[in-house]
Amino acid sequence: MGARHQTNSDAEFDLAVVGSGAGGLSAAVTAAAHGLKVVLLEKAETVGGTTAWSGGWIWCPGNPVAVRAGIVEDKALPRAYLQAVTGNHFNPERVDAFLSAAPEMVAFFESRTTLQFEGGLTIPDTYGQHPGAGSGGRSVIASAYDARGLGEALTLLRLPAPETTFHGMTIQAGPDLRAFMTMNRSAESFAYAGRRVLRHLRDMALHGRGMELRNGNALVARLLRSALDHGVDVRVNNAVVGLLSEDDRVTGVALQNGSNLRTSRGVVLASGGFPHDTARRADSFPRDSEHLALAVPEAAGDGLRLGQSVRAHVAGTEARPAAFCPVSRVPWPDGTEGRFPHIIDRGKPGVIGVLENGERFCNEGLGYHDYVEAMLTAVPDDRPARSWLVCDHRFLRRFGLGIVRPAPVPFRSWIRSGYLKTGATPSELAQACGINPEGLSATLKDWNAGAERGDDPAFGRGTTPYMRLQGDPEQRPNPCVAPIHHAPFYAVEVVPGSFGTFSGLAADGHARVLREDGSAVPGLYAAGTDAASPFGGFYPGGGINLGPAMTFGFIAGRHAAGGVT
Repeated sequence: MGARHQTNSDAEFDLAVVGSGAGGLSAAVTAAAHGLKVVLLEKAETVGGTTAWSGGWIWCPGNPVAVRAGIVEDKALPRAYLQAVTGNHFNPERVDAFLSAAPEMVAFFESRTTLQFEGGLTIPDTYGQHPGAGSGGRSVIASAYDARGLGEALTLLRLPAPETTFHGMTIQAGPDLRAFMTMNRSAESFAYAGRRVLRHLRDMALHGRGMELRNGNALVARLLRSALDHGVDVRVNNAVVGLLSEDDRVTGVALQNGSNLRTSRGVVLASGGFPHDTARRADSFPRDSEHLALAVPEAAGDGLRLGQSVRAHVAGTEARPAAFCPVSRVPWPDGTEGRFPHIIDRGKPGVIGVLENGERFCNEGLGYHDYVEAMLTAVPDDRPARSWLVCDHRFLRRFGLGIVRPAPVPFRSWIRSGYLKTGATPSELAQACGINPEGLSATLKDWNAGAERGDDPAFGRGTTPYMRLQGDPEQRPNPCVAPIHHAPFYAVEVVPGSFGTFSGLAADGHARVLREDGSAVPGLYAAGTDAASPFGGFYPGGGINLGPAMTFGFIAGRHAAGGVT
């Protein structure tokens, strides 16, 4: 355990895993549990990668958590849904492998490791209009975890992103978040949130960090505990700079410190894709210079370069190269800039997204990927790719906006920093943002006319189960639609961003990396975003990054161990 450095150039392992996000940890734990001697190599000083910053949801239809809750469905249904969403990009081999192994992955971790799950039993798929769309149960999330369970290994765990925590406290979507959002309207919620905050303050005083872990941080912590329990040799500050090979087979890795690690079963690449590989992004990202990645800075295309060094093929046929998300720039008091992902605020009743002309351009309640797609399509090439989320005072205090938290948390410091724009009238707000005042006033007039009836005639907010879940059940008749007329008015600028890349190394249903001719590179596997997404560059539901990462990591570890193929 700990930050170890190997200097023996003849060190022998069965399997080396490059990267410590969900895909890498899943592969390492699975292989070790099947009896292999595994080394996990992470170039950062902490474990977890972008997974540790994520919401932690894992899309895996047919999982045992859902089955225990009485949600049983034939895997032909999610297959039909994926085929409808991805169209000509449908990959039957990878999709079928995923759908078969995902429930087995969850069952394996539940029975053989510290990783335990809770079900997203009411979370529907994004596109409810498509055949086979699920109405709940297809997602799971790691159960909350007491970080004390890591012991000394706690120092290896990457901290959650400050933008998506409350002073370092992780809050999980679902009942946990709902309690914080309603603490001013429910004595029960206030008591729950108060207990959570008090425990967090105690932990910060005693340990210097939050100890009640949730979301992606809980997932990584549980996987790390499981890796250590199964004897995985976890090494941080160990950058891999090359692959070793003999007779066309990958047989180990070369480290930046000059040493080599040889392996009998091969190497798994799971280093986080290429969100910060500027050259590769420039070749594939639309309007790349305006794009803000939400991934950790270490995710810079290492796995793809390593794969290409042994003639692996980088798939580039995805509909989009990354999992898009609208992002706002957060000016921190110390002069640094953070990045906030707008995941849930867009779907609440009483907020709209507008362009520079003051007009709406999409259904704000659809998925975050769709919002960015629509923005990229609507904004002319000669204008900055940006939009504004606009709301009134009632909305801001009830739901918050971006990093601005709802009442009773103070918010005026965000006005002073320039993050939150405000105006006593829509015209004043427009002038503060650089939006066309007449356009915004007309848009709000049209919006309010429909909203008074609970209707959105322009884009149909609130017409699918996914949208209604994002809304507010207390808002009737439409949980996603409310007027915007309680002055003052507010706005936050959002620009294109992404959670991680979809494009990556071509791989088969066994997670083996492929060459351009379709043959497998012996001894080389890919998981997570180092592998091309099995969903063709689309975003069919929450957790579709971590779902394949966990599942194909599990497939890779099991295959390398000679298990079920």
